[in-house]
Amino acid sequence: MPLSTRMPELAAFEVLLAIARTGSLGAAGRELGLTQQAVSSRLASIEAQTGVRLVQRGPRGSRLTSAGAVVAEWADQLLDVAGRVDAGLAAMRSESHSRITVAASLTIAEQLMPRWLVSLQADAARRNATAPHVILTAANSDQVIAAVHDGSADLGFIESPGAPAGLGSRVIAHDELVAVVPPEHKWARRSAAVSPADLNDTPLVSRETGSGTRDALSSALRSVLGPSSRQADPAIELSSASAMRAAVLAGAGPAVMSRLAVGDDLTLGRLREVPIAGLDLRRELRAIWSGGRTPPAGAVRDLLGHIASHQHRPPSAAQ
Repeated sequence: MPLSTRMPELAAFEVLLAIARTGSLGAAGRELGLTQQAVSSRLASIEAQTGVRLVQRGPRGSRLTSAGAVVAEWADQLLDVAGRVDAGLAAMRSESHSRITVAASLTIAEQLMPRWLVSLQADAARRNATAPHVILTAANSDQVIAAVHDGSADLGFIESPGAPAGLGSRVIAHDELVAVVPPEHKWARRSAAVSPADLNDTPLVSRETGSGTRDALSSALRSVLGPSSRQADPAIELSSASAMRAAVLAGAGPAVMSRLAVGDDLTLGRLREVPIAGLDLRRELRAIWSGGRTPPAGAVRDLLGHIASHQHRPPSAAQ
């Protein structure tokens, strides 16, 4: 039920209680940092708004009427509750700047978040400030989206194509998927690129359903082969990049993985990259949050601002 227009603001009740405590308009003004004239004007406004006479003015001071005494008792309770609400909100604001729960898809959690968090702490130390305390959970992209929707995560990072409905989002990095095989695999000896159709028909070492990596590959294949194309069933489904790498090295089959996750393997020759003709495997990595287009103020916005600045620094400066 909405309050009527007769309900005074909290500041008006503070004036009434100051008069009750001090017994005069002048003393109430001194307590509140107001002139006696300002207190008198505010009291008149309160009485006009409520339609109730609250204070009896006299040559020896001012005292509450019987109605004013009842209203003052209510006002004291109301201001006590308002004070507790104000203190609670202040604590929440402080916590929003000092603590953040993050859910990130595995590639981002394993390959990017550690570097971002270390540099966040280093930047805070250089400014003699305290970095937000980040509680990080790794999951697949579908699980991250669900965690942000239900409020169990303040901020999420996903790899799946496009922006999820009902959430704010921002592109924070770019990645590329690559097809990889062990050096002895037949694809490693090919002189020509593998076609999207061959890749589509090959049982792959794959992430589980709901993974952003799996969804990104499926989306790229459908864009080339048509929406009705159907990928071969996976050779094996695994829930992490490290498990996929181990399965590929063990001969379970090719895999399409984030370049971030296999960069060292490619450099050292443990895995070989297989070119795929005519297939765009570039993808955007997104931050997501609940609410509007602008990230929530506090630790969420601070972290995203740091990531944005970190992404544009030269490699030597970002260490």
